Amino acid sequence: MSAALVQTWYMTQRQLMVFARQPAYAVITLIQPVIWLFLFGSLFRSVVELGGFGAGSYLDYLVPGVVVMSALASNLWAGMGTLEEIQRGTLDRFLTTPASRAALMNGNVVHNGIVTALQSAVIVLLGLAGGADYPGGIAGVAVLVVASVLLGTVFGALSNALGMLVRERESIIGVNTFLLLPLTFLSSAFMAPQRMPDWMRHVARCNPLDWAMTAGRSALSAHPDWGAVLLRGGALFALAVAAVWLSIRTFRSYQRSV
Repeated sequence: MSAALVQTWYMTQRQLMVFARQPAYAVITLIQPVIWLFLFGSLFRSVVELGGFGAGSYLDYLVPGVVVMSALASNLWAGMGTLEEIQRGTLDRFLTTPASRAALMNGNVVHNGIVTALQSAVIVLLGLAGGADYPGGIAGVAVLVVASVLLGTVFGALSNALGMLVRERESIIGVNTFLLLPLTFLSSAFMAPQRMPDWMRHVARCNPLDWAMTAGRSALSAHPDWGAVLLRGGALFALAVAAVWLSIRTFRSYQRSV
């Protein structure tokens, strides 16, 4: 187990070095969250007057939604990196080493988790600069970041599994495009559940994206419902473990096919 952990960290460092050498990429990934945050924050700022948002301003309500949306959007593309390593032959060369197979797969997941945490922290700071208020303080922000990382782990691991199964860029792009907007709009990202149609509200309750948003918003509120936070956080953790297990199993199937 200790060897697998060391090897996982080595594989993570390898990908972090690539990320550090492309600072422009880090900036580009923040452009869309900034647009969502300030464009929608200004466009719908009066909607909180309808009630049901549980926030002092629409920006307060929107920040957790944008954090979680960004985690989803960035991790959905994890499979593209796996596919590139397959096509370049890098992954096959690693298979000739005694490295843990779980480490080869999970290095990508841990890397994405670290990047997601940094991205989430930056978005929270941007929201603070724009006038958002976080009554839950540092603890609330930490819960929001952890929830976004868990959600990112779920979809990052599933994206890796998809990349090994289909091995085609077009298929990954098609699946990601299909999932991103429906998952986003069938959640409380932009609208309070009380203001959503009944069927959408029921669907949102089964949406992992909404679990992360609800946990983050509750933790950031002046009176957090820690029971709800733990329930949704626990569900996200269980889903993340299942997704990572599935990606490792898929990797072993890929190994047998080489």
